[in-house]
Amino acid sequence: MSIRLENVTVAVPDGADRRVLLDGIDLEVAPGETVAVTGASGSGKSTLVAVAGLLRAPDAGRVVIGGVDASALKDRGRVRLRRDRVGIVYQSPNLLPALTAREQVEIVAHIRGDLGRAARERAVELLTRVGLEDRLDARPAELSGGERQRVGIARALMNEPSVVLADEPTASLDPERGQAIIDLLVGEARRAGAATVVVTHDPEQAARADRRLHLRGGVFHADHAQSRT
Repeated sequence: MSIRLENVTVAVPDGADRRVLLDGIDLEVAPGETVAVTGASGSGKSTLVAVAGLLRAPDAGRVVIGGVDASALKDRGRVRLRRDRVGIVYQSPNLLPALTAREQVEIVAHIRGDLGRAARERAVELLTRVGLEDRLDARPAELSGGERQRVGIARALMNEPSVVLADEPTASLDPERGQAIIDLLVGEARRAGAATVVVTHDPEQAARADRRLHLRGGVFHADHAQSRT
């Protein structure tokens, strides 16, 4: 399933005025495609993720996931659509200190009310795919930054999402670990056939995507690095 943003506008108070973060944004990402979004700090990249992930309603425009218009849904319907169709990887994985790596991933199924044998096996499978088969019972304090982010990726994929969104997922990692995480995220999303948007400040990481867009002045511009390739 694809994700489509149509004429999305978001503005925030700025003293006596309002500052436009997203100005009539149009974006469509196909199943299995990865789009990288770059831009300066404060350019609206995180707002874009929040709107696409149904965490924030736009002031105007609409978000369509797998043919479902989220703007036409009530709050409960939006929550259900996000829970069932969207996986989000954050800059900080926000793991629960008392839970093991396996339990961090299983909690997604628990929230949906289907933590049966199949869900437990899927959690182990995902953690194995991200290279943590020997760390299933480790708690966050026992994991490195890169390992914690790998748990976050596995957790985002647990509900077999149609859409994967990543907001600066490597900002707290060194370049080598950051590149490994981006490669892993893009590879797993492609394997799952998920429409994927990765927000990053790193041009080398953005180069791993199928398309690159630069957010400036509330609108998209072709990524300069892409235009030279």
